[in-house]
Amino acid sequence: MNVVQMKEKVSETEWQTRIDLAACYRLVAHYGWTDLIFTHLSARVPGEVGPNGGEVFLINPLGYMFHEITASSLVKVDINGKVLSETDYDINPAGFTIHSAIHAARPDVGCVMHLHTDDGTAVSAQADGLMPLTQTAMVVIGDLAYHDYEGIALNLEERERLVANLGTANHMILRNHGTMSCGETISQAFLRMFTLERACSMQVRALSGGVKLHMPSDEAIENVKNQVAGFGLDLANLSWQPLLRMLDKEDASYRN
Repeated sequence: MNVVQMKEKVSETEWQTRIDLAACYRLVAHYGWTDLIFTHLSARVPGEVGPNGGEVFLINPLGYMFHEITASSLVKVDINGKVLSETDYDINPAGFTIHSAIHAARPDVGCVMHLHTDDGTAVSAQADGLMPLTQTAMVVIGDLAYHDYEGIALNLEERERLVANLGTANHMILRNHGTMSCGETISQAFLRMFTLERACSMQVRALSGGVKLHMPSDEAIENVKNQVAGFGLDLANLSWQPLLRMLDKEDASYRN
């Protein structure tokens, strides 16, 4: 479906959500976080309910590289897996398992990101998980959950355990698998993933140095946790606007 046809068929709110989610896919490609076609990001369609009730969200068509994703190409699906938009592509079944679980259980979450980066997956396989080695890691650790690996996420029964492990956290390390972030907005989920991925990369580099590591005090770790919880600026939106300007300068076709 071309951009004019899709834009005419959806609400203004959905169209803006499509643009922002497509931008998020392009940013994942820009930062080199892709795994060919095999990871996924989703965003809730605000105010829309599926034909049988429940949440409705947008996700990538399985068969597109992330640098190809556009607002029109995103697939709309309900919480029961019914595709609600015209597309010639399937969606990733493991992606549906993960994203449907969180959108159904967390009404505060508007966007979910899941990646298989080298460094994020490396940390997911380390027994200690994410360590408080850097300020970047300490920003994340107070809002970080873990979920043990059960196999490729094709079993819908795993959703209950995934949601239970996530709780109210907004960052997650999927053991032996990868990373995940949640946000009320797409910009919030992106900034959280950016921070988590940077923390993982810093840890991999620190551990590869072959020298004794300096660990911060428990007091410092707790102080950062409290500082993050009390921070008033909307850093997600402040960083999102220049990111969009960067994308528009490089290739604005995500808006189509």
